[in-house]
Amino acid sequence: MMDSSTPCWKNSPERTRHARVRTLRWQHWLMACVLCLAGWSLQSPAWAQGSAAITQMQVERTPEGMLLSAALAFELPEHVEDALLKGITMHFVLQAQVLRERWYWSDAEMAHSTRYMRLSYQPLTRRWRLHISSTPLTGTGSGSGLGLALSQTYDDLAEALNAMQRISRWKIADGAQVPEDMPVTVQLRFGLDLSQLPRPLQIGAFGRSGWSLQMTQSLRLAGGGQP
Repeated sequence: MMDSSTPCWKNSPERTRHARVRTLRWQHWLMACVLCLAGWSLQSPAWAQGSAAITQMQVERTPEGMLLSAALAFELPEHVEDALLKGITMHFVLQAQVLRERWYWSDAEMAHSTRYMRLSYQPLTRRWRLHISSTPLTGTGSGSGLGLALSQTYDDLAEALNAMQRISRWKIADGAQVPEDMPVTVQLRFGLDLSQLPRPLQIGAFGRSGWSLQMTQSLRLAGGGQP
């Protein structure tokens, strides 16, 4: 009978060392992937970087309706400002919702209102033009022909942005829509409308931090209009 023997590796120091090295490499690679994904998801939106916020928000209840005042703080993302200087118009949307809480279902919308803003730069005059309308702004005209549309020119970008960032006594609901003694939550949103960009820019803009500008804030009102 011939004896056969098989080398035993389970206690080999060399084999154990290689296994530990492979395990550490795998752990380091996995951790790098997790940190990379986490960093992308946290840094992409402009609001997550602290560069945009609704710093003040106030709602008044009057017999005529609900009036909202707010202050927005933001800087234009780098790609947005660069596109404006090249003559590309930018569209922004300001939305307000009045919601009533329901314990048995999702919140019910009592009223909503929207403002549309269009900002453009005129290279020949080196001036900025801002259109504000209660209806969507399309093309190069002042509006769609319905609702209120205001237009103003400014000498520099800072002045135009300052006008966009101040919201004063904006009527977001009629008095009959929201009873004065009903507790409600008012939610305010502001952001860049990427769908209005030229098609080639839309493809590269979605999901990129250089184009991201979004912010939101909520204010709860007790019955009688008290926050």
